[in-house]
Amino acid sequence: MAEHVDESAPATTPPRTGAGPRPRLEDVAARAALSTATVSLVLRGAPGPSERTRKRVLQAAADLGYRPDRNASLLARRRSRLLGVMVDVHSAFQAELVEDMYIAAEEVGYDLVLSTVTRTRDEHKSVETLLDFRCEALILLAPEAPAAQLTALGRKLPVVVVGRRVGAEDLDVVRTADDDGVGQVVDHLVGLGHRSIAFVDGGKGVIAADRRRGYQDAMRRHHLAEHIRVVPGDHTEAAGERAARQFLAEDGLPNAVVASNDQCAVGVLATFSRAGVDVPGTVSVAGYDDSALSRLACFDLTTVSQNAADQARHAITAAVARLDEGRTTAREIVLAPRLVVRGTTAAVG
Repeated sequence: MAEHVDESAPATTPPRTGAGPRPRLEDVAARAALSTATVSLVLRGAPGPSERTRKRVLQAAADLGYRPDRNASLLARRRSRLLGVMVDVHSAFQAELVEDMYIAAEEVGYDLVLSTVTRTRDEHKSVETLLDFRCEALILLAPEAPAAQLTALGRKLPVVVVGRRVGAEDLDVVRTADDDGVGQVVDHLVGLGHRSIAFVDGGKGVIAADRRRGYQDAMRRHHLAEHIRVVPGDHTEAAGERAARQFLAEDGLPNAVVASNDQCAVGVLATFSRAGVDVPGTVSVAGYDDSALSRLACFDLTTVSQNAADQARHAITAAVARLDEGRTTAREIVLAPRLVVRGTTAAVG
């Protein structure tokens, strides 16, 4: 039965003033002298109420300062429209990725929930937090978990892995060709006349392995296998500092140093600077990621761009395609890296 609405009835609740409890749907209905069902239809933009009734409801809502409870509305539809993102709090590049992901998610009507990995908070805890927030899909930035563990997670909800290879049929992957990116750095240095080119390793994990392989393959391609040198390290400034101190303690410095990422390269640069080593006059240095650090004038670091904006857009698109379009087949998107030449590399003097 259609509801009879007395559109001429005056509002009975005075305008809201001062701080107080958040106004509810019932308060708007009381002020507009309408049923909560009618008010709900108007606020949801549903068909039925007349234009006069709509104006009356919207005016009452404005007078009360009413804002719909987004969480309650989404819960009622059994949708949260939240995408969970696992991010390493120490990674400058991942911070840029997240910023671009927020833009991409907003464009398609989703929001992000972030959960960080720290020295005392592992990936498992980070993921569990995202699941507790009822995220509809997960976007994992450079996860180190085994492929089998990621695959098991992908059976529960859509999972997009960003930044690394994963040999799993159920997961979407967005990454750059890291081996090719490091290869471009070696090609650049060899073109400048360098032969003794050392590589500061990124440690364990698939990403580090791909970049290490890219360095080794490129050195062999240029017939420099006898000059291959991989120094243990990780993706931190401290690792770059340790590697640079090791070079300084030896009889001669390498012609060039390629670091596994920009943060590691910054550690190399800082240590060489303190020791009075001219970069790039004596040693050329390059990183990877094209993070905000690399673009600072004080570093002006030659590096490799992974195009954070494209990675972010593809990751959001992959998650939304699973949720809104019902796509079930896994996809791997491999983006081409791009060498960015700045002031830390130069021809052999």
